[in-house]
Amino acid sequence: MAAKKNTGLGKGLGALLSEPSLIVHQMNAEPMIRDRSPLIGEISISQIEVNPFQPRSYFNEEALNDLAQSIQVQGIIQPITVRKLSENKYQLISGERRLQASKKAGLEQIPAYIRLADDQQMLEMALIENIQRENLNAIEIALSYQRLLSECDLKQEQLGDRVGKNRSTVTNYLRLLKLPPDIQIGLRDNLLSMGHARSLIVIDDIALQLEVFQKILSEGLSVRKTESMVRGLVHKKSNNPVEAAVMTPAIEKVQRQLSSHFGTMIKIKSKNNAKGEISIPFTSVNELNRILDLLEI
Repeated sequence: MAAKKNTGLGKGLGALLSEPSLIVHQMNAEPMIRDRSPLIGEISISQIEVNPFQPRSYFNEEALNDLAQSIQVQGIIQPITVRKLSENKYQLISGERRLQASKKAGLEQIPAYIRLADDQQMLEMALIENIQRENLNAIEIALSYQRLLSECDLKQEQLGDRVGKNRSTVTNYLRLLKLPPDIQIGLRDNLLSMGHARSLIVIDDIALQLEVFQKILSEGLSVRKTESMVRGLVHKKSNNPVEAAVMTPAIEKVQRQLSSHFGTMIKIKSKNNAKGEISIPFTSVNELNRILDLLEI
């Protein structure tokens, strides 16, 4: 007898179904596929292909080894999700971290939810399941939101409904993608928090963003102190429009490029675009050595 079907995401297992060679469970269908409930069973790891739509781009090797050790002791607690491509051939939808750790742990089989899905449905499921169930960093969440908007043709309101977030939360994550690559990497590597990053977004000058970013790292600034510093910088700039308008667009572009390269705020002072000087500030001996390494001195 089939279990009564619920419509919520992840509200529990249905009735157990028995087969001669496999015990499978009937699970609740997720919003993307309402006509078929996925089955769960043990499948061979060698039969699983990687997920081409994987939203997670970075895996901490130490954490992966820790998970592998846990799996050796406890086994897999949360099954992965796959789609069936053909007989004895599957493609991962979500759970790559669990799959990689299981390989490290020496497992030959792994429990998995088996679903039917086309590429569009698979992309949406992979993104949403990872956002909801994995410990993604803020940048990975932002990139996943962006992909759902662009590749799954969702509006921000629809996206908020899919992931259970309000529109302002979604917008705050998407704004992170406007930050310079160095700051995005720092956010990815947990060198600064989401609160720090949101403060930096207010600054419309890339070089200044990078300068404050370096101060956060070198001085261990709290979010509150960062917000206070940013308010002061923005106020100073708004009260000194002449200084901000001195540089030509060409010199300003070069200054941004140098600031991004050195990871600190580079100052270029030029007279008639012919003569001038470049200054490279540093706040510690370690930062000076880092800059000298970049200059190969």
